[in-house]
Amino acid sequence: MIPSISWKNIWRSKVRSLVVISAITLGLFGGLFCSAFFQGMAERRVKEALTKELAHIQIHHPKYLENPEIQFYIQDIPDNVEQLMSSPEVLAVSPRLKFNSMIASSTASSGVSVIGINIDQEKQVFDLHAALLTESEIAENYDTEDSELIEKISTDSVGSYFENVSRNPIFIGEELAHKLKIKVRSKVVLTFQNLDGSLTGSAFRVCGIYRTENSMYEEMNVFVKRSDIENVAGLPANTAHEITILLNDYEKADAVAESLQLTFPNLEVSDWKEIQPDIAMINDFMMALMTIIMIIVLLALGFGIVNTMMMVVLERVKEIGMLLAIGMNKARVFAMIILESVLLCLTGAAIGMGVSAAIIGLLGRHGLDMTRFVEEGFEAMGFGAVFYPTLSVEFYLFVTFLVIVTGVLSAVYPALKALRMNPADALRTE
Repeated sequence: MIPSISWKNIWRSKVRSLVVISAITLGLFGGLFCSAFFQGMAERRVKEALTKELAHIQIHHPKYLENPEIQFYIQDIPDNVEQLMSSPEVLAVSPRLKFNSMIASSTASSGVSVIGINIDQEKQVFDLHAALLTESEIAENYDTEDSELIEKISTDSVGSYFENVSRNPIFIGEELAHKLKIKVRSKVVLTFQNLDGSLTGSAFRVCGIYRTENSMYEEMNVFVKRSDIENVAGLPANTAHEITILLNDYEKADAVAESLQLTFPNLEVSDWKEIQPDIAMINDFMMALMTIIMIIVLLALGFGIVNTMMMVVLERVKEIGMLLAIGMNKARVFAMIILESVLLCLTGAAIGMGVSAAIIGLLGRHGLDMTRFVEEGFEAMGFGAVFYPTLSVEFYLFVTFLVIVTGVLSAVYPALKALRMNPADALRTE
């Protein structure tokens, strides 16, 4: 009975109720869309970091992370890889040589990290090989046969993943290519200290230019074949500076890392959260930010709902007095007003959530392209300029809980005001 009366009371003043419902709808839509925007940014940044930069777990020489010098390498790599692959949680393993170097073109030079890889193993752990475009893919993606346009785009991201260059191929980032003013098949020279401390180097030819959502990573990391750099660096066979590990479930990385640390007590085993805690912090920070946004939105809406419910009570003084005079329990009157406020909030929330879910779902599939406005700035921080908003079902349920709490709290004062009425005085009210 009480729910039915409360629902009917909402529509006694249709215009006022529709205004409040509209305000709640727009407020929740704005808050949810902003939350989805931030959550999408965070999830994509974590995904990009894990699939292109970090992997889930890394193993190093104990001194390497403090001082990434060429002499701090891991020995007996084949045995270590075989032992790692025996773990049911491990999906793939890729040992890497990794040390600092100078790269120089005919016009400029820059400091970089040289990463020597085994191509097949690297593909199993990272998908950086997919972060480039062939000329045919450019023509198809841009629906054009304009050779000048294709050539212009090709200078940014094109080539192959260690193909089409027979001797000393090097795979570099788009940002570094711009800095050195080079393109595919350009010649560069790597200079570095070898294992005995003497200066050495070798010439390489660009086989491909990759593009990620992190311009700093593009500028600081180049990839070469392990076999091309191993002898030049004077490194023994079956060694690596870094072993990267891909797991079946990245959320288990900390537990697996602890287990592997016991297996390899003389090495440093780190999960991705330890290697880059700023990446790990993004999800927690975004969840806190999303919660704060929703609380602020609902707090602002709450003041409007309080005002509306006060008007409802004051307009129905005589009616409430009559209900109290004929013996209606005060608890029922209180519940009626509270429920009226909650139903008003939930109606607006249902519409707002429905609209936001539809738009977030659409943009989550196709993306929101902000390249023209924020590409350079966002990619400098490691975020892409195409955003894919997303929200979990759990967050929608959490917001629903907040809406109910807002509805209850907003009606408490007006309801108490109604209960303090003297039935006799209320009945005499015109």
